[in-house]
Amino acid sequence: MKETEQDMGKIIVITGAGDGLGRALARRFARDGETVILLGRTASKVEAVATELGAPHLAIGCDVGNPDSVRAAFAQIAAQHPKIDVLINNAAVYEPFTLAEGRDDQIQTALATNVAGPIYCAREALSLLRGGGHIINVSSESVAIKMPMLWMYAGGKSALELMSDMWARELDADGIRVTTVQAGMMMDETKTGSSWPMDVSIRFAQENAKVGINLRERGISHYNSVTDAFRAILDMPADLHMGTVALTARKR
Repeated sequence: MKETEQDMGKIIVITGAGDGLGRALARRFARDGETVILLGRTASKVEAVATELGAPHLAIGCDVGNPDSVRAAFAQIAAQHPKIDVLINNAAVYEPFTLAEGRDDQIQTALATNVAGPIYCAREALSLLRGGGHIINVSSESVAIKMPMLWMYAGGKSALELMSDMWARELDADGIRVTTVQAGMMMDETKTGSSWPMDVSIRFAQENAKVGINLRERGISHYNSVTDAFRAILDMPADLHMGTVALTARKR
């Protein structure tokens, strides 16, 4: 008997699914019986996760900051799934720098990935989400904390939060809910430290200490723990809406 969409549970598209939170979400939802579509700029990473998860999960190489790449990815999705249930805009670049030292490529990449990326993906997903879909935009506690040297990242996430609120109102008539998840510091066994140059990491810690933010004293949650919150959001009854969910890691 041919497997139907209902048999496969929810169809969930996750950007930035090759590692970190995106990979943890893909693993969690696949384990829960949902069908996961993994998007990532590095095709080999999402393909490795999809291979690990097995059928019917799908990996698609996609640079969310490139509108043509996003259009092609969602055309491929639509060819297999005429309807999706959830889009999780998780992909982001996270790099500290000051205004004076910000390079053109750093600024352009952050804007394309962190701000334009969710817009491109949500726009292309609309026709697949109408009538009960859900967009979840992943933001950051850095919007509220205002950590030194993270103005570009936090500024992009702040813009995403504002857009999320306005999308929720705009898309309500289409039956599409929009939720923002503000996430705190997260890690797992594969992420043991920063990928930034050592001098950047040291200056970042020093500048934060000057304003009373001691990075070593801040809590760090496991990616797997954070997936519980996303599960709860997706399981909310249709007559309820979560606008913003704020997650803060506890120091243990």
